Amino acid sequence: MAVYLDIIWLLNFMFDSLLLYLTAVILKRKFRYWRLFAGGMIGSLIILLSVTPLNVYAGNPIVKFLFSILMVFTAFGYKRFKYFVNGLLLFYFITFLVGGTLIGVHYFMQFDMNLSSSVFLASVKGFGDPVSWLFVIIGFPLAWHFSKNHFEKMEVAKIQHNQLISLDISIEGKTFRFTGLVDSGNQLYDPISKMPVMFVSVNKMVEELPEMIRTIALSSEEMIMGDQSIAPEWENRMRIIPFKVMGQEHQLIIALKPDNITIYQNEETIIVDKGLVSFTMQQLSSDDAFQCIVHPKMLNGIKQEKAG
Repeated sequence: MAVYLDIIWLLNFMFDSLLLYLTAVILKRKFRYWRLFAGGMIGSLIILLSVTPLNVYAGNPIVKFLFSILMVFTAFGYKRFKYFVNGLLLFYFITFLVGGTLIGVHYFMQFDMNLSSSVFLASVKGFGDPVSWLFVIIGFPLAWHFSKNHFEKMEVAKIQHNQLISLDISIEGKTFRFTGLVDSGNQLYDPISKMPVMFVSVNKMVEELPEMIRTIALSSEEMIMGDQSIAPEWENRMRIIPFKVMGQEHQLIIALKPDNITIYQNEETIIVDKGLVSFTMQQLSSDDAFQCIVHPKMLNGIKQEKAG
């Protein structure tokens, strides 16, 4: 059986580097690509060891474990014991996840029930892995792309989930319940009153809103330019606030002072005594996970109670 050692080595080097890269992404560790590739290089040396007089050690679990320790140490270094062990354990988890997925998909599509165990073992011994080379060549870049994107999305979703809160906004005798995302990047204040501003998307409930809020959400620019008037009873609620969008000049938005903002976070109920709300028709979350971008200052309400 022909053994294409260079191809086998290159494939293992690339996969080992991918696994170290995914480990860094999930753990959110700073890394240098040359260190990841150096770790991948060390991992791929076990393939070369298999064709030397020391090949008896290549399949030894202890030797493989020592190689993995050296790989993780090369890629991330050693700061403290827990830091190192977390990296090593996650590296093994990703190895089993990605490798198992590729093999599982292959056998789901091509598994031959008549394949004898002797043929299987012979093919592995001769490096003719039961996963076809064509499948691996195609599957590797796909595994790299989708694994990276999937784990990054999982991390974003986890961060967002930890920052999601429920809140009630009461205005003109009506109370509306929303899900909000606490965004530390939202540092918008009314320059006069210094009250923090939150953004609320109302594109899916515009018909339920009081007429004046609906008009502001739909025609804020016309109202700012004076082309549309505001009801006198709403004038004391309205603030015109300068708002800077990256890549654009300063803009103006309309914010309203509600009767009350109540935030529910974990087991606490926070009454926000000072806060403004800017209603917009723009959808703030592509998957509708939240409808508000909440100013972090609003979590510092002066009145806090345990939710019953």
